[in-house]
Amino acid sequence: MTPAELSRTVRRAVCRAVEDDALPGPVPERVTIERPRPGGRGDYASNIALQLAGPAGRPPREVAEIVRANILLSATTSPTTSPATSESGSAAASSTGPSTGAASRTSLGIDRIEITGPGFLNFTLARDTRAELVRTILRAGPRYGHGDALAGTAVTFAPSDEPRAALWTGTVVELLRSQGAAAEIVPGAGERLRPLPAPAGDDPFARLGPDAARWGLLRPAAHDRPYTGAELLVQRESNPLFRVRYAYARTRALARNAAELGITPDPAPDPAPASDPAPAPARGGNSDGTPEATGHDSATALLLTALGDHPAVLEAAARLRAPDRLARHLEHTADAFLRFQETCRPLPLGDEKPSAAHRSRLALADAAGAVLAGGLSLLGIDAPAYL
Repeated sequence: MTPAELSRTVRRAVCRAVEDDALPGPVPERVTIERPRPGGRGDYASNIALQLAGPAGRPPREVAEIVRANILLSATTSPTTSPATSESGSAAASSTGPSTGAASRTSLGIDRIEITGPGFLNFTLARDTRAELVRTILRAGPRYGHGDALAGTAVTFAPSDEPRAALWTGTVVELLRSQGAAAEIVPGAGERLRPLPAPAGDDPFARLGPDAARWGLLRPAAHDRPYTGAELLVQRESNPLFRVRYAYARTRALARNAAELGITPDPAPDPAPASDPAPAPARGGNSDGTPEATGHDSATALLLTALGDHPAVLEAAARLRAPDRLARHLEHTADAFLRFQETCRPLPLGDEKPSAAHRSRLALADAAGAVLAGGLSLLGIDAPAYL
């Protein structure tokens, strides 16, 4: 389940609550899904209950219970699934319906829905749903995240002679097209994009090469000065462009090495193999006494979240005319992948036999490579298989 799919699921639950008169209208056009903040849990979170609490005249946690119950009511009940709990661990209950277990594992791909803080909804995806995310990415390849969110939208931009504005405009056109919009550059068009210009008289394309120049002009936000220094050419991790391209090259190297060893990636849930060390939690545990995630779980979850966020990032970058959002997301994805490969060992060592965990991790690495390649392509930057 991607953040966009989860957003639609939550919105449908709100619609149902409004239809049942459990909550007043209107229903928001979009439900924001984001990574949990400090103190949150699971894979994703939403503050929708806090937004609805005022119009409903109810405490946010009560609204969150109503929304959660309606999500669960749309799931297929299964006696074998674990309960959806609040912070105290009690089963979900609401004035809109009876308490019900988290049957969403089979029908919606949600393993657990928890309410934390003043009323945040926290979602933990089922492990098979995480595997399905990887399958979805591998099926789509570098076009993962392309969609029809802006289908039926026609946008025209005025051309620009200023190098950064010209590049920014062309990149935004590609982002809009990736979301189904009809976008083009037309002389005399009313909309003109005006990012802060590059230094006059400087030709970063001639001085830095096309890839570094494009990154330097697109990575800073429109209101920030572009990067035009020689640090863009440094082949070290201190250079974000190098990290992103290096991470992609590592995904290709893992694929080549796996093929040589006869290991076929398989996006199944990743149980830690017996030969894996069990990393200790970074701290003693959570404040409520529950154990913290291991380094293995944390690194995997961080990468899965980054990959799952990709479609929403592309849509936001297109809507806001902000290719810098995509560049920053690629940095985040690259960093998450590099941490994952160091923590989780996608390939067996020495005489170790390949396991299901290795195959699962290799599939996740392939998915990360597809996201990095697709994102770099939309920015017009080469993704090297060797670096």
